[in-house]
Amino acid sequence: MSQQIPAFFIADSLGLDFLNSVATPVDVPIDWIDDGEGLLAWLEQARLVPAQVLGVMRERAMPGELDRLAAQARSLREWFRAFVREHKGRPLAAADLSQLQPLNLLLARDEGFGKIVAHEHKGAVALDFERSRRWVSPESLLLPIGEILAKLVCEENFSDVKACEGPTCTLMFADHTRGHARRWCSMSACGNRAKQAAHRHRAKRQT
Repeated sequence: MSQQIPAFFIADSLGLDFLNSVATPVDVPIDWIDDGEGLLAWLEQARLVPAQVLGVMRERAMPGELDRLAAQARSLREWFRAFVREHKGRPLAAADLSQLQPLNLLLARDEGFGKIVAHEHKGAVALDFERSRRWVSPESLLLPIGEILAKLVCEENFSDVKACEGPTCTLMFADHTRGHARRWCSMSACGNRAKQAAHRHRAKRQT
């Protein structure tokens, strides 16, 4: 069923946030895309698909179609998670491209196009080039996910991709801090628990 807890967007990379759409915030694992409604909610929270498009897809989908799409999204997530876990901590090389063929096959299905649009800002109008997409079927909802995964591969230094050091945490993030010293998914969560554990350890040693 769709989740009531808002999804995590703490990775400083939407591609990694997608991998973090399944996690264990406290004790029980939560999968934010465990069904079709969950997938639509995650896409809306990530601002990858306009709410109007999601509404149309919800109305037009055949029974079970969105749940099957969510299953495809989960398969994509776990395949890409394995790739990231294998390669995090070092720059990607040209030889790694062969492993990304499934992602390129997904991207090849895109019906994206460019258009010129007018934006008004502080009373002035400017013309901009904007990318858009034809949302022809529910399967097209996977395309923006493929795009953020491709951007992670092409724009992120995998040397900066890390897994949280929390003992039970499964979240990953891109470490863009000065000195690349980030260790935790969040200082208010795993970081705080680590500080409390270290304090208890020091107190025990002093007794």
